[in-house]
Amino acid sequence: MLFGGLCESHASREALPHGLPGRDRSEVKNGQGNSHTEDNHAGVRNVTGAIVQTCRMPKSPRAAEPRTLNTDVAPRHSAVEDVLGILTGTLLASFGLFLLKASAAVTGGTAGLALLLSYAAPIPFGVFFFAINVPFFALALWKKGWNFTLRTVVAVALVSAFSSLHPYALGIEHLNPVYGVLFGNLVIGVGLIVLFRHKASLGGFNILALLLQERLGWRAGYVQMVFDVTVVVAAITVVSPVNVALSAAGAIVLNLVLALNHRPGRYLGT
Repeated sequence: MLFGGLCESHASREALPHGLPGRDRSEVKNGQGNSHTEDNHAGVRNVTGAIVQTCRMPKSPRAAEPRTLNTDVAPRHSAVEDVLGILTGTLLASFGLFLLKASAAVTGGTAGLALLLSYAAPIPFGVFFFAINVPFFALALWKKGWNFTLRTVVAVALVSAFSSLHPYALGIEHLNPVYGVLFGNLVIGVGLIVLFRHKASLGGFNILALLLQERLGWRAGYVQMVFDVTVVVAAITVVSPVNVALSAAGAIVLNLVLALNHRPGRYLGT
């Protein structure tokens, strides 16, 4: 304000025409005058306004607007993250299957079929599990492409290998079947979620569940639940009714984990 006022006063003094009579000059300064000085007043005001404009302080530059991140597009997982994710998911899933086998229980999907066959024949679970999934690899290639299919083949192979490793690494003499079935299915569910996030699965009914979720919007967990219940009910021909009931409860736990934590459109990371 002080700098502006000084500029305005200085401009006013210099803007007064020197050719005006003394009376006119005083009248212009005091804001008094008659009709014959109106033109002079207008000239003074115009010149003064122009000079005052040049004396005003420049406006401060506008602060830069903060950048906002585009949350609609999330960065993809790197190759290292995919490798570690698939290793983690398959290790968890195979450990859960190990707990189920140690509890003489079953589960749904192709893993449940492989467990049933391993109870009936002296062939390791891993061999059955990989062989049963071979036809579903063709379905994955047809509907999901090479990227998803190759990851799924690797995941199934790792689960088959890890399932043979756990009995040598963990010697379990006694395992409560309730704990083994419920906790085993919970761990399998977490492993499947990790695999889903890294564009992989454990083949079989998982591929069908993911395909129906993408095409029809059905939640993968609920679709998987229908398949699993069918397999568990068929297991009554191989295991005891008590173990079948525990297996059914475990299948519900597994698919609730998937239904509550793997919803379409919720997560942007791929």
